[in-house]
Amino acid sequence: MAYISNIMTRTFILSLALVILLSSCGSVKKTTTSSKLFSKEESRLILSGKVKEPMRVLLITNPKDSVLLRSKSTNIKPNINNKVLQHFTSRLYHTVRDSATSGVGIAAPQVGILKKIIWVQRFDKKEEPFEVYFNPEIKKYSEMKQEVVEACLSIPNTREMMNNRSYAIFLEYDDKKGKHKCEMIEAFTAVIFQHEIDHLDGILFIDHLEKETKESIKHKL
Repeated sequence: MAYISNIMTRTFILSLALVILLSSCGSVKKTTTSSKLFSKEESRLILSGKVKEPMRVLLITNPKDSVLLRSKSTNIKPNINNKVLQHFTSRLYHTVRDSATSGVGIAAPQVGILKKIIWVQRFDKKEEPFEVYFNPEIKKYSEMKQEVVEACLSIPNTREMMNNRSYAIFLEYDDKKGKHKCEMIEAFTAVIFQHEIDHLDGILFIDHLEKETKESIKHKL
């Protein structure tokens, strides 16, 4: 009973925080650092393959790839009429859905494009669709954590148990039409968002694992 009561209390607090944050969501607007969506080099890479052709996934084991994976991405202004952007979002989708990768999420820097674009599989929705998000930003993390096994397309043959991912997050993002939206996401889907948004800041899930190890050692001492 005490456990159930604790969960109910946390759920109430999360719901209250959601109401407060949603009330200010509509007034927040994203900005982009440049009117040009992609550099010439990025456009060349994007258009080097067909619209449904998967892109090469960068690997942390490759020194050149590692530099890009550790770089921060920039905001991008969604534009449904921009052919290069539409070409890229399609190729990024087919990369995460490719049988060779079979991921549940992917971020643009994982294919060499330093823009804030991610695809996430929504396990919390009917039929578990993949959806694209532009300029996603986590505004609030729940104190309640969850234990989950994580892996990464850019870190081959590595799966680790993580204990520091928040159970719920409050997310702000732009949809493909440029409309700014807010949403609270929970459970495993929240983990996917945290993982992919980390990529936009040059952070890999193994960085959190190192932090957990250090904190565990301190605790034992």
